[in-house]
Amino acid sequence: MAVVSPRSRPLGVAILAVLVGIYGILLIVGGILLLAGATAFSFLGVPGFGGIGGVILGAIVLVIGLIILGVALGLWHLRMWALVLALIVTLLEIASYALAGAFVTFGFIFAVIIFVYLIAVHRHFL
Repeated sequence: MAVVSPRSRPLGVAILAVLVGIYGILLIVGGILLLAGATAFSFLGVPGFGGIGGVILGAIVLVIGLIILGVALGLWHLRMWALVLALIVTLLEIASYALAGAFVTFGFIFAVIIFVYLIAVHRHFL
């Protein structure tokens, strides 16, 4: 009878999941504040940011925050779809730095390190 060891969460993945989760929560709060502000400005009749444009922007930020929070939970629970999504986003970030010719920037180097690390720990994901 084979003994199945419990999956272990690599420390780097745990840290990444927490940081992505914090970012998602901040976007959710920002989206709610944008929705509330646009609604209040529209209700008070203040021209400018209020109205449907502000409400749409707030809703978009809120939905993106919820998606990012979902990805953070997927990374925390070592789900393969979250790993694939994180790799795609990191690869797009690397490509954007490469297209800008910014190969020696902190963002480019950090994105490459995250990409390589996620590939190295892919066996932990289901």
